Amino acid sequence: MSEKATPAFVMTKEQEEKVQQVIAKYKGTDGALIPVLHEVQEIIGYLPIEVQKVISEGIDVPMSEIYGVVTFYTQFSINPKGKYKIGVCLGTACYVKGSGDILEKIKQILGIDVGECTEDGKFSLEATRCIGACGLAPVFTVNDDVYGRLVVDDVEGILAKYMD
Repeated sequence: MSEKATPAFVMTKEQEEKVQQVIAKYKGTDGALIPVLHEVQEIIGYLPIEVQKVISEGIDVPMSEIYGVVTFYTQFSINPKGKYKIGVCLGTACYVKGSGDILEKIKQILGIDVGECTEDGKFSLEATRCIGACGLAPVFTVNDDVYGRLVVDDVEGILAKYMD
């Protein structure tokens, strides 16, 4: 079985200009890495390795440090996010009530795994921890919409709302 080859990310001219503005704003500032990463992720949508290299060179921070921060903090992503970001809660209450099966059904329908985005850029999938809706367990979210008290048979109908 062969792995999918991921093409190198290339910034648009507009993105590149905005990223360079962010770098210029923080260049030489102590503790600039996290604010730079936040602002650049807002511009690009995620932080692929090619963008991390630009940041590394721009603010003179080693790639190893940047990659360590990006992969440690959950607010940063090295993978593209879809128009619809699905988060399946795998906290204790949700998991005990079947969220693992719901996650598997979503993966099957969309043909992606956790941390991936569909080829059309419509959906991305994350496994989350407790979202504070334990009384509605099991729960998943699509962007800001929360769906609770789910069974596996509910999944297809919910996702169909976002397929258009």
